[in-house]
Amino acid sequence: MSSSDPIDLRSARRGGERVLTIAILAALLAALIPVLRVVEPGGWLLGSVVIATLVLVAGFFARRYRLPAVAVSLIEAGVWVAVMTAVFLRDTALLWIIPTPATVRAVPALVDDAMSAIVYGAAPLEPSPELAFLIVGAMGLLAIIVDHVVLTARMPLLASIGIVAVSLIPAIAVPRQVDVMAFVFLAVAILFLIRAETRSRERPLERTAERTAGVPATAVGIGAIAVIVAVVATPLLPQPGVRAGGGLGPGPGIDATLQLGDDLRRPQEVEVLRVRSDSPTAPYLRATTLSRFEGGVWEPDRVRTVPLDSELGLGRVSVPPGVRVSEFTTTVEVVNLASVWLPVSYPAVEVTGLDGRWAAVPYNRTVISQSGTTQGQTYDVVSNQPRPTLEQIRQYNAGGPELRDETTEVPPGTPEIIAFLAAEVTAEATNDYDRLIALQRWFRGGEFRYSLEAPVEDGFDGSGAEAVAQFLEQREGYCIHFASAFALMARTLHMPTRVVVGYLPGVATTDVVESETVYSVSSSLLHAWPEVYFDNVGWISFEPTAGLGVPTSFLPAASVPGATDPDGPTPGATPAPSSTPGLDPNDPLNPRDEALPGTPLTNANPLPALGVVLLILLVLALPFLVRQLRHRQLTVAARGGDAASAWTIVQDAAIDVGIAVPASESPRAFAQRLVERHGVSADDMYTLATAIERASYGPQGVRDYWLGDAAFDAATAVRSTLLASAPLSRRILAVIAPRSLIVRPGSVYAGTAPATR
Repeated sequence: MSSSDPIDLRSARRGGERVLTIAILAALLAALIPVLRVVEPGGWLLGSVVIATLVLVAGFFARRYRLPAVAVSLIEAGVWVAVMTAVFLRDTALLWIIPTPATVRAVPALVDDAMSAIVYGAAPLEPSPELAFLIVGAMGLLAIIVDHVVLTARMPLLASIGIVAVSLIPAIAVPRQVDVMAFVFLAVAILFLIRAETRSRERPLERTAERTAGVPATAVGIGAIAVIVAVVATPLLPQPGVRAGGGLGPGPGIDATLQLGDDLRRPQEVEVLRVRSDSPTAPYLRATTLSRFEGGVWEPDRVRTVPLDSELGLGRVSVPPGVRVSEFTTTVEVVNLASVWLPVSYPAVEVTGLDGRWAAVPYNRTVISQSGTTQGQTYDVVSNQPRPTLEQIRQYNAGGPELRDETTEVPPGTPEIIAFLAAEVTAEATNDYDRLIALQRWFRGGEFRYSLEAPVEDGFDGSGAEAVAQFLEQREGYCIHFASAFALMARTLHMPTRVVVGYLPGVATTDVVESETVYSVSSSLLHAWPEVYFDNVGWISFEPTAGLGVPTSFLPAASVPGATDPDGPTPGATPAPSSTPGLDPNDPLNPRDEALPGTPLTNANPLPALGVVLLILLVLALPFLVRQLRHRQLTVAARGGDAASAWTIVQDAAIDVGIAVPASESPRAFAQRLVERHGVSADDMYTLATAIERASYGPQGVRDYWLGDAAFDAATAVRSTLLASAPLSRRILAVIAPRSLIVRPGSVYAGTAPATR
């Protein structure tokens, strides 16, 4: 039996489809990796792998029986429904796999619960049955779609674009530094998919292995360019200002991972907020809180939210009788800040004037976005500030029955120096408040120095327990180290603590609105400070950072002018700055240079902007570069006598200028149409048609080099004629966005043959 026997061709085709099915599965699994940054690993991971595998296997066997494409997709959909029903909804199904009306009615509730967990939760989300239902179901649907696009429509590049887009969703939701290894794995999987699809399509028509020599090289070229963009261009881009769920738009963001060092060391400083308040002093503005300390990293609080405009909202402040509460209104204008966390004064009880959908977090009295960011917002914050006297605060204990365990946990293996110094510094204090004041005074008393560079030079630029221990020995660091050290030391004294991320009060400007001074808050005032929970009055902020802000203190009742005056000058639950808040430019402990609002700072680093421009240009040029690489590979093969490559050059040129290249049309008919309707040379098309027919139907392994050379010359001439005869707009698109990169000859998107005249 000859090698061209139909049985051999069918066997080769099945082998190609088998490899292609494996390639699709590999690409889908690669796209699943980024989800791990959003949802903690769980049963959904195994479920996603299983459902994708079952769907693709079902499609593979359905095609072996030469069923229509619609039937194949319906079988895959049936497998998807059966698996989803058996795993998640079997209690409502018939025979555990056949959906019933009750099964259908249960689906919206599962989807709603999953979306609520996504919208209101903080990454990484804890796996739940509802989230698993959503992720596994989406994975199965994606498998059906990609299988159809690749194996039916024969458009692997389009499928690859979809897979890449899906893999980018978690990165957009939770901006972090690019995971180069995950990207490379995805790139390799897509290259494998493209190469497998090409080989499965062309192998039955091959007579020599060299005919597809250009295809793998083209795929490798695509992958090389993509990896270069990821590995080389990415470091030139501005790093995302918000990590772990922060800002998603333009402008600086808020770092909620206590990795603020790089942001504070940036040479360029911009104004992010303008603030005014009827408070005697400009308030601190908080964005979020961090209570869980795991693996040496402070994690943002993962708490439930409620709609900001609902009756629950932020709620009122509750204090015992005799404790004064002062109400202040603060107006904030966001100038250049993109964050999902809204900077608010504490303790906020009402926020008005926001555009979009926002949610309140009653646990820490913060506000987060459900759509969009803070950019361009102007809003009012009403805060009710408990203001106990010194005698009252000394009577209260640090702690409470309803606190989360994570606010008191001290990680195993915490260096002993932390607990030892905490006990030593607070040895003479007799109540919790005085112990905390002793810690605050110790940090600000002159032994410690604020420094952004020392942690980098000495290797403890972080917030972990080891970094805190080294900071306590070196006694140099910035707000992260002061806040982390204070919080951990207080926990060793059995006090509940958390760390707040937000902004220091800004610098007073000459602007006055409604008799209120306007303060300018710059990006360098991004700050972290600790809080301790006191029974009866709630969370009290402290300011241990040397040289920044104003330390917390409470006055005796006898020293408070008008004990019933709620607007007296007694500091309250937030560290109260002086009448000239911000940083003292003459303070030797101040490493930051202040600038007046509107005054540009010099020595800006041009590399980030240059990197963005270069990346945009590279992305725009990518189709042209890939097309040139593919054309070069075809040209080399055609010059070597490969008639198939010469024929492909003509087909690609026809597709690029909008000429149909249907599968139903023979080479002779296609050649005749190009001669009659598009003015190409009849001799050139006769040479090309003869070459491809002899290559396709002649003896295997025989190559007519003289005919191949002639075919290359003819293909070059035909291509030039087609491009020259096309309209100018078509010629431009053929160069910068060639359709032949996505539309393959003979596919449903390559058009149908026009009716003969």
